[in-house]
Amino acid sequence: MKSLEDYIVSIPDFPRPGILFRDVTGVLDSGEGLHLAIEELARKLDGLEFDAIAGVESRGFLFGAPLAYRLRKGFIPVRKPGKLPRAVVRQSYDLEYGSATVEMHADAIQPGQQVVLMDDLLATGGTAKAAATLVERLGGNVVKMLFLVELFDLGARESRLSGYDVDAVLKFPGH
Repeated sequence: MKSLEDYIVSIPDFPRPGILFRDVTGVLDSGEGLHLAIEELARKLDGLEFDAIAGVESRGFLFGAPLAYRLRKGFIPVRKPGKLPRAVVRQSYDLEYGSATVEMHADAIQPGQQVVLMDDLLATGGTAKAAATLVERLGGNVVKMLFLVELFDLGARESRLSGYDVDAVLKFPGH
């Protein structure tokens, strides 16, 4: 039987020289790999009281929605601009080379709601912090940030995400 780590493909020099890209699509294109990933993510939430999972576009959807289904929780999409049909709140954040924005429906979170943020990979933490800001602006509480993979040596947990409960199923160096 393969371990979850066996489904992650490491691709050197993508998207540019010096980057070791951790590709999670090997997990997704295997029924066994996807099942294993959802079960491992669910174990990370054992005993945690929460109301919904907010998944970040796009791979956060691919793991967050089946996880929400498995745990009988609601799923809240955090999307790129212009993709949501109702009134939205938005948060911009800096990337290594430029900036980006994420949006959430303005009525997606009720005050006091306990939310788990889900994405496939934690690198520098900018996207996760922006998504957490949206949840908090709507009155929700981020009770956990959960990732399939964390690039631990990039320091997001200690810098941008300090103060949050951050967890990942797998940890790899980012370089």
